[in-house]
Amino acid sequence: MNKDFKFTIKSVRFDEHYLPSDTTRITTNFANLARGKRRQENLRNTLKMIDNRFNALAYRDNPKGNRYTLELDIISVEMKIDTHRSCHALPLIEILKPTIFDRKTNNRIAGIVGNNFSSYIRDYDFSVLLPGHNKNLSKFSTPANFGDLHGKLFKCFVNSSTYRTHFKKLPVICLSVSSSKAYYRTDYQHAVLGYEYHQDEYSLTDEYFNKMGLQVRYFMPPNSVAPLAFYFTGDLLGDYTELELISTISTMDTFQKIYRPEIYNANSAAGFIYQPSLQHQDYSLTRIVYDREERSQLAVEQGKFVEEHFIKPYQTTLEQWSANYAN
Repeated sequence: MNKDFKFTIKSVRFDEHYLPSDTTRITTNFANLARGKRRQENLRNTLKMIDNRFNALAYRDNPKGNRYTLELDIISVEMKIDTHRSCHALPLIEILKPTIFDRKTNNRIAGIVGNNFSSYIRDYDFSVLLPGHNKNLSKFSTPANFGDLHGKLFKCFVNSSTYRTHFKKLPVICLSVSSSKAYYRTDYQHAVLGYEYHQDEYSLTDEYFNKMGLQVRYFMPPNSVAPLAFYFTGDLLGDYTELELISTISTMDTFQKIYRPEIYNANSAAGFIYQPSLQHQDYSLTRIVYDREERSQLAVEQGKFVEEHFIKPYQTTLEQWSANYAN
């Protein structure tokens, strides 16, 4: 067995002409938007929302609010377990890479790779393994070593020569805060990220991402109504420029307004103590169409897919590799 697996990166532009590939998880934010009769309108409106949000945050020397536009690429990471045999590469994760186009200078500036995070194994862990483990239990618990394999595979990819060849900085993943936790606003305010929030206890997602080598901080950017969870390695405030951070905020704030409007498109902003809720009724809908119920059902289907085509066929190899992988 090889010490590490072989990773391959593929890239496709996310624009109004985007069509998901056969290996793309159809529950992914960007793929879900590119379905149905209104797919092109969905995509066009989403990209416009992202640009508007970016320019609102990057307001310096930008009097008309149209200096910047974001070009987004979907980065698909495939993994080959045995490089000596003729076996198919397995889809591992998908992330977004933004590039900032400055119309004033005609320059392109790399944003932070990461943003949205899509993973087949995560679907399996949360939609198949975890419910199956808790099916007949009176008290919720997680299986032994829950998230270990996924975390090690992610760290293996980020530490690989493949990652270093394509990306200069470590990824930042930006997700919704947990609806099961309360968040408390601190006195710290960052120019771009906004007010920082904290919580007394990590969510299951926080712990899962911690196994990927990612710590978390929660910030509510200016003119947002709820904090976002930023998962990162290193120094979130020191390792990235303001424009790089704005590229992440504008992209993910837009996705969250579409997919979780109860939290991120609410008509009132989070206060000093904030408890997110998907049952909240005082919110506005965007003009972008999606089916959240279908999206949840598909997560289960795709979790079963990875169980059948990845977890079970390669279980022994994966267990041996995970046991010997040095973080």
